[in-house]
Amino acid sequence: MADTGFHTADELNAMLPGTLPGLLGIVVDTHEPGRLTAHLDIRSELLAPNGYLHAATVVALADTSCGLPTRALLPEGSTGFTTIELKSNHLGTAREGRIAAVATNVHAGRTTQVWDAVVTNEATGKTMALFRCTQSVLWPR
Repeated sequence: MADTGFHTADELNAMLPGTLPGLLGIVVDTHEPGRLTAHLDIRSELLAPNGYLHAATVVALADTSCGLPTRALLPEGSTGFTTIELKSNHLGTAREGRIAAVATNVHAGRTTQVWDAVVTNEATGKTMALFRCTQSVLWPR
């Protein structure tokens, strides 16, 4: 059975080592039902060959920021969730510093959840990416 329900930021951070978010260095800052904030520090391994932050790094931060709090809003009796769609619009990039994400729930239904995330460059305060994903709620078979 999936680990569903509300988890504090510390509990969520404890889940990350040994996973892709952990490898990327994603850190959850705050979590409340329907909202999560997280960040990651840019390092050379997260850059694309052109020297700018790889778009997949930004997507991973946004997707993780939306996925982790999904479990807190799952309906009773569900067993978990899986991402069925995601979209990102990239408006800027960075080479160094820290990027941060704020994820908010838009819809928490019996069969789907929709989440939005805004990723910003902490040094400039500028929006780097707008992200939306849809989660499918999983039920016992």
